[in-house]
Amino acid sequence: MANHELLNNISHRDLRVIADRSLDLGDNTPTVLAFPNEFRQLQSEFPICFCKDPDTGQFHCAAVLGFEDNENLFFVDGNWRSQYVPLMLQKGPFLIGEPSPETGLQNAEPMIHIDMDHPRVSRSDGEKVFLEQGGNSSFLEGIRNVLEAIYQGRQHSKNFIEILLANDLIEDFSLEICLSDGSKNTLRGFYTIAENKLNSLSLDVIQKLMSSGYLQAVYMMIASFENFKRLIHFKDSEAA
Repeated sequence: MANHELLNNISHRDLRVIADRSLDLGDNTPTVLAFPNEFRQLQSEFPICFCKDPDTGQFHCAAVLGFEDNENLFFVDGNWRSQYVPLMLQKGPFLIGEPSPETGLQNAEPMIHIDMDHPRVSRSDGEKVFLEQGGNSSFLEGIRNVLEAIYQGRQHSKNFIEILLANDLIEDFSLEICLSDGSKNTLRGFYTIAENKLNSLSLDVIQKLMSSGYLQAVYMMIASFENFKRLIHFKDSEAA
């Protein structure tokens, strides 16, 4: 159960956060929420797909890190083997809190909150959140930048998916995974760009995608599928 608190330099003056990558500290995930404003960094290392919420039916972008529950094939022997770490993993226990309508502060700036029950939160180990005199540490300033990118990314994702759905550009796919030991599995439950429909779009829609910056994101998603080969290689090496 999460325990969110508004971050402040009084209650949390001695707070530390363990920044090391660790499966025990939240990195044990096969998929992670992704945003169009990080596609450039993601697409060279991770497959980028769409996932569909089974309860709401809404789509979101996701980077694929593994094929099974609690599996992260980018983490091996205590080391993270990609140059880039997705924003949602970089943020650790921190999150953005927006004022609720009943406060009357709808136009106020979003504030940084922290999940005090997150396994990365500590009073003795890790990076200091605040300096001795109460100012923000360089670690917290870095987190602030990450959260700002996530905040912007959520709106980018909403707009990106809306325009894709409006033009029927999202379709499901399956992927057969064949390992050198002879085992075969089929990856299902993910969605991607409908390339056939993309290729038949009108010039007006292409121009709209281009002017919004989302045409580039579309092609980055398509190109990122080559990284499934890399994931399968990681899986094969793990099984050897």
